[in-house]
Amino acid sequence: MPIRHVLLAITVAALWGVNFIAIDVSLTTYPPLLLAALRFGLVAIPTVLFVRRPQVPWRWLIGYGVGFGVLQFGFLYWGMAAGMPTGLASLVLQSSAPFTVLLGAVFFRERLSGAQLVGIGVAVLGLAVVGWQRSEYAALLPFLLTLVAGLGWAIGNVCNRQARTAEPFRLMLWMTVIPPVPLVALSYLFEGRDGIADAITTAFTTEGLGPTAGLLFTVVIAVVAGSGIWTWLMSRHPASTVAPFSLLVPVFGMSSAWLVLGETVTTGELVGGVLVVGGVLLGTVRRLHTTGSFRHMRVVDES
Repeated sequence: MPIRHVLLAITVAALWGVNFIAIDVSLTTYPPLLLAALRFGLVAIPTVLFVRRPQVPWRWLIGYGVGFGVLQFGFLYWGMAAGMPTGLASLVLQSSAPFTVLLGAVFFRERLSGAQLVGIGVAVLGLAVVGWQRSEYAALLPFLLTLVAGLGWAIGNVCNRQARTAEPFRLMLWMTVIPPVPLVALSYLFEGRDGIADAITTAFTTEGLGPTAGLLFTVVIAVVAGSGIWTWLMSRHPASTVAPFSLLVPVFGMSSAWLVLGETVTTGELVGGVLVVGGVLLGTVRRLHTTGSFRHMRVVDES
């Protein structure tokens, strides 16, 4: 990947990391499945009305929407509502990176370098340490729900890649058309009509101002801007090259949670986080070639 694409990937990681604070605020009013439905529904409506569908097979568009939208955010929001700390959620969700690399290798025969394999191993070890710490000091269920969300993101990543579109931003917008209906149905089934009605009513009160602002931040910054850039990158590089940059999200997510929410982590969780982030660096950066200025820094694709 050229350095400008690397910087774009890091920018997306920063946007998605800070967005975990917005999600945490939104969950104080909106139940998790409804919140996930609104996240995509607010983009899907204008997309259907004004944006032409990209010329990609329906199977990859649906797979992208189900993986990235329904599975990732349905389980992520459920996990956070069930007690997963905001900063730690941003870390565990990055299980999507090793999941993506492995799915790409198994189903689409993307080649893996030795460094990528070692990086995956280090990241998985880090996640195992975090899971062990969760089971020691808190409920394990929120951790497992967030881990399933990471698998959903990985499914979305490989479907995005296989779509091979020349219109990545249109693909990202049309991906948002898939999740709202199943998420609303699941919300009605599990959260109930009264829970949905209460959330919508509260959203238009002073109490709901902050959570609604958090939802809008998520829609504009995380979905339209962040996912748009991410889709563009995934359309131009192998999934195994782009996906590991998502492991930088917890650097921003955990820092934001510490600064804004006062969240702390155990020593074991911190060690696990370092291993996870170290895994992406080991698996994607072969060498930084510097010859006097930052513009000569080069991150080499090893896939």
